Amino acid sequence: MAKNPNPQGKGGSLVLNTLDAHRAMPVALPPKQIDEISAELFTSLFVLESKFRFKPVPDQSYFLYRRPESGYWLALTPPRMMGESVAGQFIGICVLRSDMTWTLNLSESAANDADFLDELDQKKRAFDRQLQSAQQIDDLLPVYERGFDFYRRASAFALAYSLSQSMKRSGISGLSYDSARGLLADDSSSKGS
Repeated sequence: MAKNPNPQGKGGSLVLNTLDAHRAMPVALPPKQIDEISAELFTSLFVLESKFRFKPVPDQSYFLYRRPESGYWLALTPPRMMGESVAGQFIGICVLRSDMTWTLNLSESAANDADFLDELDQKKRAFDRQLQSAQQIDDLLPVYERGFDFYRRASAFALAYSLSQSMKRSGISGLSYDSARGLLADDSSSKGS
C-alpha cells in the first residue's frame, strides 16, 4: 500500500479540490427536459445571487434573508434565532439538492409581499428573455461567475456541470430553448398517438 506523501493536503489547491469534489459527486444525474431545466436554473441562479461565505452541503436547509441596504444573503441561522433588525426580511428556506440545484420555499411573509413578488416576477421575465434569445440553453449555465466569491463560484460551477450532464442525457444540450421545447412537444404528440 502506497503512502500518501501529502496527507494534510499542504500545497494543494482549495479551488481545484473543491471543483473536483463537486464534479466527482456520486450522484446519478437524470435526464431532464427543458421545463425542469429552466425552472431549476432560475431558482438556483436566484439563490446563488445571494451572498454567502460557507460551503453549502446537499440536503441541508439554509435561510434566505433580504436587507434593503445590501440585498440577499444566505445564512445557516434560522429566523427564530435572529431578529429582523439583524437579519433583514426572511425570504424562505433554501435546500441544496444532491444534484447541486437549489430549491426555495418562500416564507409566508415573502409570499404575501407584493414588492418582493414584483421583483421576483421581473427577474423571471428577464430570465425568460435570456432563454428565448440564447443560441443554446447551455449558454445560460453559470460556468464561471467573476463577481461571485469562492463558495458561490464553486456552487455555480457545480450547478452548471450538473445541468449540462442532465441536458446531454435528455438530448437537449446544444439546442435553443425553442428547439428543446419543440422536442418536448414532439414527444408529447408521439405518446398521444
